[in-house]
Amino acid sequence: MKPWLHLSCALALLASVPSAAAADDATPLQFRIEEGRTLNAFYRKDAVAAHLLLSSGERPRVLVAFPAGNSGVGLWFEDAAAPVRWDLREVHGSQRPDRSGRPLHGIVAETSVDASRLVVRDAVLGSVRVLRDFQLGVAYPAEVATRPRLGARRVQWSRPRLDGGPGYELSLELLDGHVSGGGGAPLVLNADREGAPLRIRITALTGEQPLVPLRADALFSTAAGSDQRSREVLEFLSYREKFLAGSWRFDTYFGRDTLMSLRLLMPALQPAAIEAGLASVLERLDPNGEVAHEEDIGEFAVLRHRKEGTIGDDPAAPIYDYKMIDDDLMLAPVAAAWLLDTPEGHARASAFLVRKTTAGEPLGAALARNLAFVVGMAQPFAREPAARNLVALKPGHKVGQWRDSETGLGGGRIPYDVNAVFVPAALEAIARFNDAQILQGHANAEQQRALAAARGLAEIWSTQAPPLFLFNVDAGTARAAVARYARTQGIDPAPALASVPETGLRFPALALDADGRPIPVLHSDGGFALMFRNPEPQELDALVEAMLRPFPAGLMTDAGLLVANPAYANSGLGAEFGRTAYHGTVVWSWQQALLAAGLARQLQRNDLPDTTRTHLRDAQRRLWQAIDATGTMRTSELWSWAYEDGRYRAVPFGQSSGDADESNAAQLWSTVYLAIPPPADSDAEVRRTEAPAPSP
Repeated sequence: MKPWLHLSCALALLASVPSAAAADDATPLQFRIEEGRTLNAFYRKDAVAAHLLLSSGERPRVLVAFPAGNSGVGLWFEDAAAPVRWDLREVHGSQRPDRSGRPLHGIVAETSVDASRLVVRDAVLGSVRVLRDFQLGVAYPAEVATRPRLGARRVQWSRPRLDGGPGYELSLELLDGHVSGGGGAPLVLNADREGAPLRIRITALTGEQPLVPLRADALFSTAAGSDQRSREVLEFLSYREKFLAGSWRFDTYFGRDTLMSLRLLMPALQPAAIEAGLASVLERLDPNGEVAHEEDIGEFAVLRHRKEGTIGDDPAAPIYDYKMIDDDLMLAPVAAAWLLDTPEGHARASAFLVRKTTAGEPLGAALARNLAFVVGMAQPFAREPAARNLVALKPGHKVGQWRDSETGLGGGRIPYDVNAVFVPAALEAIARFNDAQILQGHANAEQQRALAAARGLAEIWSTQAPPLFLFNVDAGTARAAVARYARTQGIDPAPALASVPETGLRFPALALDADGRPIPVLHSDGGFALMFRNPEPQELDALVEAMLRPFPAGLMTDAGLLVANPAYANSGLGAEFGRTAYHGTVVWSWQQALLAAGLARQLQRNDLPDTTRTHLRDAQRRLWQAIDATGTMRTSELWSWAYEDGRYRAVPFGQSSGDADESNAAQLWSTVYLAIPPPADSDAEVRRTEAPAPSP
């Protein structure tokens, strides 16, 4: 399919989304986020959407990411003799034709840096995927190398896309300096006067097809929260074609991120925006009904097709990744939450389900395909409830759920969240779809039989799967482990030790290994159980207490709720789950939000004893204290911590030596607090009610 045809089909699919503001709206979406040494500036208006990063410190960097084609341009400098600091005066949009008359879209930024000399290391233009790899030390493909063109006060890198399509440009104009070097010598930016700062006008452009933005009036419901930064970030990441997972590193569709964000944000979104997100997932299902995890688009798709010999009529045809297993199971409960559980969604269900994908398939038929696939996944364990029949990672892959770094599951193959939460939750949702009969006319006879079997399967999974993950530690062993781990981290063990009960600890393991043995890492995925299931009171108490104990007995710190705690595992696993690991002893903003939403959901139940409700309210209070304390980082992907003077302090992830990666300043599922108000007695709620209303 030609690129322009693919776009027109996508726009037709999402035609029910209200039009954004008129094209001549003079007000751009523009905001900044400063985290540690990185200044992030976001700009979006009409066909231009860009995220500029200026990295200060001893390793200066200029990078611009574009949602269009998940493309970007980046410039890395050699290590500076002393830390430098960037200053940004203004950013405005820019549109102009390339040498062939084809449109390029981007930004012009007026900047300065307090250095009189910067030595260029390299420039990279093309896919954000390539820029991400280069940032992590991976060489870029030789064919994307771009030679600079030099002038006395200007240096420019530009090239077409590898298939000849409109490409990319990065240019630097020195307003009071000059360029030296080149021709084999280091390329140097020099101030005209020694000791004076460099003033630089940066122009960054892409020729990839722009996305169509969802503006605030088409995105937010009247129930959406008022936090301005969260609203700006969500708006920047929202388009008629899809929601973006995060910027700068994930400026495109991710299935899990879309589904989880839709579920948590649902009360804060307009109906058509919710349906646009669901449609984007259904559009990308594979023939079996599996949900696409990620997409390779733009020049990265060109590179993949060339490497794999799959070039067709469209050399940039998207390539979808289906290696994950959790997202397949999220679609049913998220779709049910909208189409069955909300009056608006239920009223719109018939019209939504008859809409067509770009391939001409009704969305209802696509949904039925996924539901039948899930029932098929659940059959082996239902026939024989043993660990070997649980849902495991796909052969040859070390990842398969949200902890998708190589060591995120500690070598586990059978994840807790997938099996103890998402399989039963999906089956329960499928049974409700079957009862509602809204997929009649979309599901074939075989699929209807699968849907009819879901309730019986759900009962088996709900009772038989969770106990297989339980891990017990007696009090003496637990205290010794906590004390030992605290010493390795240089933290005071006293609060954690005091929280260990005489009866010992019991918590679900992060995963099981290939032989069904537990990986004894305490984790935050109990939040999924609170959000998607209704645990028995005793189980609910145990889940919440395990997470909310002080670290390293539990997961709570002054810097937030950690997503993992390896204190009860061997030292080898402990090293894999440190505070520099992407899924280690770090805080992911959305995992805190998930638990906050889950606690609020459980407190709405009318079948809980008073003691359990008291425990939940206390947990809610403690969690929101930590959330409120790190409010300035709330929209970030994740952060780490330092321990000073007996307290934990949040520090940006990715800006310290040894950090496995860097954190996005704007993350889709970190905006979900817009739909999760704090409890009425929290400091955050007091400030929220006193805050002015957001701009329309």
